[in-house]
Amino acid sequence: MTTDVGPAPVRVLVFGAARRAGSTNAQLASLASGLVADAGAEVDMASMRDFDMPLYDGDVEAAEGLPAGALALCERIKRCDAFVISSPEYNGSVPGLLKNAIDWVSRVRPQPFKTRHALLLSASPSLIGGNRGLWALRIPLEHLGTRVYPDMFSLPRAHEGFTEDGRLARPESQERLAEIISGFMQLVQADVQFVCLQRRWYEFPGDRTDAPVTQRAED
Repeated sequence: MTTDVGPAPVRVLVFGAARRAGSTNAQLASLASGLVADAGAEVDMASMRDFDMPLYDGDVEAAEGLPAGALALCERIKRCDAFVISSPEYNGSVPGLLKNAIDWVSRVRPQPFKTRHALLLSASPSLIGGNRGLWALRIPLEHLGTRVYPDMFSLPRAHEGFTEDGRLARPESQERLAEIISGFMQLVQADVQFVCLQRRWYEFPGDRTDAPVTQRAED
């Protein structure tokens, strides 16, 4: 007698890219993780505090290898099919903490960002949200071969954007976030569970190419 077993749930890493304990991006990441779980995924919730690492230094890498925090983040990414980042916007761009983590992890071979799906979120006190930072964040991730979801979500006036139970204070924002995550999860599930074509997504020049691998974090 055989028992039909359905496909394993997709695995999604979710984290807020700020260290402050009361960060609105940590709140947004927590809210997103619940919506991802509601879509049937297995969620790995993390914090940037789980991935401490020094500023990237090629001499340190040559002498000591990758720091423990970078290796930990690499392993968490490798175990997932997709990841969701809720990132603050610092001076109209990517927080140095997050960019530094990407630079360190990109040094692993094979580097883990390639072919992973990613969804980018932001919470900001600004009236226009953190969109500028998210557009800047897309650049290194797509450069490394990550399939960044076309739609992004940014919460303006985030300091007054949450209810006491952790939902978004504006119903239209809550609805939009749910719609974006639903669309993202449908794409990830289709790609992971119903792959029928060989992938061709090679922004990062590695694997099947005769070109030399470019060093992605260098002087």
